[in-house]
Amino acid sequence: MNLTENNNLSSTFHLKAINEKPLLVQVLVGILLYVNGLMIFTFLKKETFRETRYILFAQTLFADSALMLLTDLTLMGSFYQYPVHIIPCYIFCTFMFLLYICSPMTLVAMCLERYVAICMPLRHSSISTPKNTFIGLLVIWSVSFVIPLFVLIASFAYIPPGVFHLYVVCSVEIMLQVKWLADIQDELNRKQQFDLQLLFIMMLCIIVSTYFKIILAARSASSERKTSTNKGLKTIILHGVQLLLSMMQLITPYIEMPLWKVDFMLFVNVRYSNFILFLILPRCLSPLVYGIRDKKFYNALIYYAFCGNLCPK
Repeated sequence: MNLTENNNLSSTFHLKAINEKPLLVQVLVGILLYVNGLMIFTFLKKETFRETRYILFAQTLFADSALMLLTDLTLMGSFYQYPVHIIPCYIFCTFMFLLYICSPMTLVAMCLERYVAICMPLRHSSISTPKNTFIGLLVIWSVSFVIPLFVLIASFAYIPPGVFHLYVVCSVEIMLQVKWLADIQDELNRKQQFDLQLLFIMMLCIIVSTYFKIILAARSASSERKTSTNKGLKTIILHGVQLLLSMMQLITPYIEMPLWKVDFMLFVNVRYSNFILFLILPRCLSPLVYGIRDKKFYNALIYYAFCGNLCPK
């Protein structure tokens, strides 16, 4: 009886611990979505924010918010074991994959914009025009869509006809339990991981080279430009940290998957820890970089956050 009572207490404790984790994630995601939504609203309301860096910032906020929302829905669907049709699941995951690539590419574009502003100030107004910015955004979305589209087409090409009627819990772990899909996904994942690693390494090299070029420009800058140059360096460092944290998501499946069959409670703890550290935390830095450190945007944000009652317009 004592053993049975201990097992029941242990099961109750584990169930309570598991149920608390989605609540914590919902609170964090809800706060971030509210802050990002308020910043997007501020961007849309003020015509003065139609500069390149603010347009790229709004793009980052949109991509990060959409990725957090879609990933959170998938996580909750997996937690409550909610079945969905396999085709919408594939499309849903494709959009998440697209946003996952789009966000760090926008960070690289923001670093390049800061490089042009600091190292080529005379040409900044002619290079960082709204037209060139929207062309750059089109290139970012197009490049980001290449790998997800390839994976989606390859997956549909290998799916047997009878599988189109299946309903599955939309998560990688559940889908990999099907042998034919596991074999296909194993080959696709190796190709996908290599392409992503190469892409992220290239983006990291661009950010690092941009950082050192700005350092060289800071040495020869006048005392009046020292402040803006140092601020630009800090911005590049924050973007580099964001990119490194995003790159860590590439190795989280290799950490989580072995735990799936070993210890479910440990798997749940690691899964939610990785979700907070490598998906939510990098998205917290974007509002910090421009929403708080940028005085112009911060003043407008405070105005709209408090409906204009605490500060002049």
